[in-house]
Amino acid sequence: MNRTITLFHAPQSRSGAARILLEELGVPYALESLNLKAGETRAPRYLATNPMGKVPAILVGQDAGDALVTEQAAIFIYLADLFPQAGLAPALDDPLRGPYLRWMAFYGACFEPALIDLAMKREPAPPSMCPYGDYDTMLSTLSAQLRPGPWMLGERFTALDVLWGYALGWTTAFKLVPELPEITGLVASLNARPSARRVAALDAELAAAQAA
Repeated sequence: MNRTITLFHAPQSRSGAARILLEELGVPYALESLNLKAGETRAPRYLATNPMGKVPAILVGQDAGDALVTEQAAIFIYLADLFPQAGLAPALDDPLRGPYLRWMAFYGACFEPALIDLAMKREPAPPSMCPYGDYDTMLSTLSAQLRPGPWMLGERFTALDVLWGYALGWTTAFKLVPELPEITGLVASLNARPSARRVAALDAELAAAQAA
């Protein structure tokens, strides 16, 4: 099957994780770069692709037609399943598949909403009305999963580790998440991978070009 992948990406943003994932998968992709500081993600041209005005987004062209995927966790699930030969997603009949999906969903459903509460210095909704609990419960639940290490699912490296290693990198940098050993350990392990080093260098060049 003929397949083309386009990543809509802004350097030094959440979409860096999707770029690392593509590098880990070892598949060719085209880059549609956007300048956050110039407001390009809010321009009509990009809003026609993603009305939410967020990156990342991917457009996957196939013989049967194009598939547009937005939302970080959805992109990760889609791409890791699309290229099973890379081994970054447990198969449907693998006992790790359930935990894998759990922590994919936890990222957008619990982690980021709780971070916003902290960043905005606001109290979470009452437990009966709050779908993600509260920041402290979220963090303790996440930390307990990370503590055994070395990866999110133990000994096996998966797309989860790209998602969470990247997210915990920028959230610890912004002091939204404490630098607990289990957290900094995952961040360091991801950053040491060739894919992450390559993307860091490429994004630094792209950010400098956009600033020029």
